[in-house]
Amino acid sequence: MHSGHLPRQLGLSLPSPLQRFTPDWPGAEKVTLWVKRDDLIHPIISGNKWRKLSQLLAENASTAQHIVSFGGGFSNHLHALGWCCHQLGIEFTALIRGNYSASPTPMINDLCHWQANIRYLTKLDYKKRDDPDYVEQLRQQYPQALIIPEGGSQQSALSGVQALLEECHTTFDQIVTPVASGATMAGLIAGSNESQQVLGIAVLNGVGYLENLVAQFLPETADRRWQILHHHHHGGYARTSSPLLDLCEEMRQRYAIPVEPVYSGKVFFAVKQLLAQGYFAAGQRILLLHTGGLQGARIDPQGTS
Repeated sequence: MHSGHLPRQLGLSLPSPLQRFTPDWPGAEKVTLWVKRDDLIHPIISGNKWRKLSQLLAENASTAQHIVSFGGGFSNHLHALGWCCHQLGIEFTALIRGNYSASPTPMINDLCHWQANIRYLTKLDYKKRDDPDYVEQLRQQYPQALIIPEGGSQQSALSGVQALLEECHTTFDQIVTPVASGATMAGLIAGSNESQQVLGIAVLNGVGYLENLVAQFLPETADRRWQILHHHHHGGYARTSSPLLDLCEEMRQRYAIPVEPVYSGKVFFAVKQLLAQGYFAAGQRILLLHTGGLQGARIDPQGTS
C-alpha cells in the first residue's frame, strides 16, 4: 500500500495544525511559542502513536494477517494500534502488563469492542518483552504475526516522527517533547537541524535510563543537541499532582488545548515553570509537541499505569 493511501483510508487529518500559543505566563512574553497539534490528527489514533506506526503500517497493512504488541492497561499505543488493526481487518493481540480481567480499563474495553485478543502477562513475563529468546518464543506461538515493541518504538518510527517537522514551515530554536520510550525524541533529533535543540521532558522517573532509550536509535556520531529534564514527572509514570491537574484544566478551559496528565500535560507544566525561571533565551522560537493520547486522561484517580 502506498504510504499516502493509508491516512485517507483511516480518515486522518494531515498535516496537523501548527498553532501559535500565547499564554499569560510569566516569561512567555520573551519568547515565541507554537504548538504542533498532533492531537487533532484523529480522535483515536493521533499524536506520536500515529507518527510512530505510520511507516510500519504503510509497509505492512496490505500483507499483515496478525499483529502482536505490548503495553500497560492504559496504553495509548495498544489503543491506537488496536483501532488501526480493526479498521484494516488485521487480527490483533495485545500483551498487557498485569491482570485486569476482574476490572478492565476503558482502553481494554475498547480493544474488546474492536475484537482484539487480550492476553495478560505477569509483571515478570512482561519484563522479558525485549529479551530475544522471549520474542522468539512469541514468534513460534504466533508464526504469522508481526511483533511490534512496546510503544511502537522501533527504528521505522523515526521517519514518521520526522514527518511532523517537515510539515512545519516555520523554524524553531527549541523543540520540546515528552519522553517515555525514546523513539519520538530520537525522531525529532534525527529530523532537526544543527542549530536546533531538542528538549525532552521525562514523564517517568528514569535518569540515565531514558537517555539510553533515546540514544539506542541514534548513530554514535550524532551531535548531542538534546537533553532530558527529569524534574517534572510528578512522581513517576501516570502519577499526577494537584498542580498538574490544575494546569491540565487551565489548558482546556483558558486556552482550548485539551491535554492529559500522563504526557503532554507534563510538557506544558514544565514549560510554564521553565519560562518563569528564565530557562529559554529571550527571542527564542519554541515548538511544543502535543503528542495526543487524550484517552490517557481516562486513567484511574490513583494515577496507576
